[in-house]
Amino acid sequence: MATVATDPITMKLDQLFAATDTNSDGYVDWSDYQRLVDRYLSTYKIDKRDRRAQALLTSYQMQWVELLRHANGADRLSKEQFQAANRAVSVDTSRFNMVEGVPHAIFDIMDTDGDNTISKAEFAQYLKVWDISDPGALDTFVHLDTDGDGEISRQEFIRAVREFFYSSDLEAPGSLFFGRLSA
Repeated sequence: MATVATDPITMKLDQLFAATDTNSDGYVDWSDYQRLVDRYLSTYKIDKRDRRAQALLTSYQMQWVELLRHANGADRLSKEQFQAANRAVSVDTSRFNMVEGVPHAIFDIMDTDGDNTISKAEFAQYLKVWDISDPGALDTFVHLDTDGDGEISRQEFIRAVREFFYSSDLEAPGSLFFGRLSA
């Protein structure tokens, strides 16, 4: 029996789906994104009225609208619909560039001390938001810190998000956000 190799980007989108489906009902809907926003605000102790909170909420709302636009009228997305919509949205920047907009808002939340970098402690909080408890997950920090200075710069973070959506290299730093995958 031959095994079918799964496309690396599909594998990463499967991880993203599992992490985004916060109530584990097999679908992603707006309430899942709202729970993620709430987790960010709670974990990083940011008030809903803070400009960073508003930017995060707005960027996720824009992303959600774009996902729905590419999901043929669905109001909640199965894993397959989520994969297809994310692929479409990541290349269709005619209205909202998801690969740039959401990560900048997330970076601003993660950067608790406002120094325009993410420390290892700030990254550890990020893992809590996404409910990633794998003991090796904090090792991802070292891979995202591509210049080895002990911090993740905004440029390194955005580059990693681009790799998550566009790179088929499963060893690329951006492919490690939700843990290692093997083809």
